[in-house]
Amino acid sequence: MNTLKNILGTLVITALTFTSCETSDDNDNFPLDIATAEEFRGLQDEALEALTQTFQFDAADGWVSLTSENGVSIGLNTTCLTLNGNSITGAIDLEYIELFDKGNMLLTNKPTMGILPNGDKALLISGGEFFIEATQNGEALNISCDIQLGIPSNLTGGTDNDMIMWNGIIDEEGNLAWDEVDRDGTGGPQDGGGVFAEGNQYYAFIHDFGWSNVDRFYNDPRPKTTLLVDAPDGYNNTNCALYLSYDGEDTGLANLDTYNTDTGLFSEHYGQIPVGLECHVIFVTEENDNWKYAIKAVTIVEDGIITITEADTNVVTESQLMNIINNLP
Repeated sequence: MNTLKNILGTLVITALTFTSCETSDDNDNFPLDIATAEEFRGLQDEALEALTQTFQFDAADGWVSLTSENGVSIGLNTTCLTLNGNSITGAIDLEYIELFDKGNMLLTNKPTMGILPNGDKALLISGGEFFIEATQNGEALNISCDIQLGIPSNLTGGTDNDMIMWNGIIDEEGNLAWDEVDRDGTGGPQDGGGVFAEGNQYYAFIHDFGWSNVDRFYNDPRPKTTLLVDAPDGYNNTNCALYLSYDGEDTGLANLDTYNTDTGLFSEHYGQIPVGLECHVIFVTEENDNWKYAIKAVTIVEDGIITITEADTNVVTESQLMNIINNLP
């Protein structure tokens, strides 16, 4: 009898051990180290900092002409700079960022989504995104006259006379959207913001510091729809992002900017995506100070739902991800 009990006991332990191992194997199919919101935001901030160019000049210099790493000319008048309404003297620091490709737009979370008159958002095709800020001893300065940019059009895929000027608006969650500059109906740069093309260059006139963009709306006559994307388990709108790269467009990047906590789905809920569009859905997050990503080639169907699983993901460095995004069709 004791022998029988020992045999039964051994079988029970073996069965429990097997079940435990089997459960552990199943869990290995799911992410065990989900990025926090802070870790993911930190990765985006690092990418932005790496692209920041700095200049220094003196308040007595008057008209200042600078040239960026990509050959953009930046011009401003130091006599227009003030601190708390007062004129300044001494050294001035200027921070400048330029984004021309969707790889850098994605890494820094600066997609090209323009605000329509009704408040909805739609894809913009970009002639360059720019950030400019002047400070003195760490305090932000104001400017009362235009900042002028000369942008070589070979950086943007060629000259496009439909480009207009946009101001960047960043919401409480750190997401950027673009609002068309009001030119008071005259269309001239003297009205506080504008852009025109001449030869192989854009000339942009920026009214204030912050984010600005040379853009136009993407134009596609096909019927439009919404898009839903299901991200891997454990991810939401705080610790990952979903983007949409339109095939054939090198300087535009849409993002799925809404998240439904009840369904766990990301959405472009404005109904602005063309049915039949060939594109790539991009999921990005952080893992061990690197970028975890997944890319799916899709053709848009009406009210479609796209699912991205953990098995679809890979982990790469920042430079590797940028090259992957920029090499999409």
